[in-house]
Amino acid sequence: MIIEQIIDFLANTDRQLFLFLNNIHSPFFDDVMWWLSQRLTWAPLYAVLLILMWLTYRNKFWYILPLIILLVTLTDQISVIFFKDVFLRLRPCHEPSLEGMVRIVRDHCGGSYGFVSSHATNTFGVAVFGGSLLKVKYKWAFPLLLLWAAIVSYSRIYLGVHYPGDVIGGAIVGALLGWLVFLLFEWIIRKRYPA
Repeated sequence: MIIEQIIDFLANTDRQLFLFLNNIHSPFFDDVMWWLSQRLTWAPLYAVLLILMWLTYRNKFWYILPLIILLVTLTDQISVIFFKDVFLRLRPCHEPSLEGMVRIVRDHCGGSYGFVSSHATNTFGVAVFGGSLLKVKYKWAFPLLLLWAAIVSYSRIYLGVHYPGDVIGGAIVGALLGWLVFLLFEWIIRKRYPA
């Protein structure tokens, strides 16, 4: 009974916070948030990250590439298979009780379910993994990548396709996966290059 009350309270708080954040908008930020939310927008950032990783690790860089593929596969698949397909929480733009209250940009809503946000899972996974790799040489990389992931994740709320809880859940899952893949990288390097 108490657990149900806590879940109801959290869900209601999540809805109210979503409605507040989703209704702070302007035509200018509609375009900005749409652009920020597109995956291809960030291709130059990914290229820069790969170059910085190569400059930092040189001959160890070739261990990083398959780990990036592993990380992206894990974040993308886990956010869907273990969360969206299990919790079946409707996106706010599909929620009948919020009809007429959700502001959707460019009539795009996405798939039916939203917990957890795959955008948040993917970006926070990349941010933690990339930031952990690069902080040894570029101290600014970790906080800057976390800021980037937070902005991309917020864009999903702004666009009306995710609740804050979807984004926070995705950020936690992504950060955990990014950290675990970074630990795997460290383990591989210790095995291949013993001190």
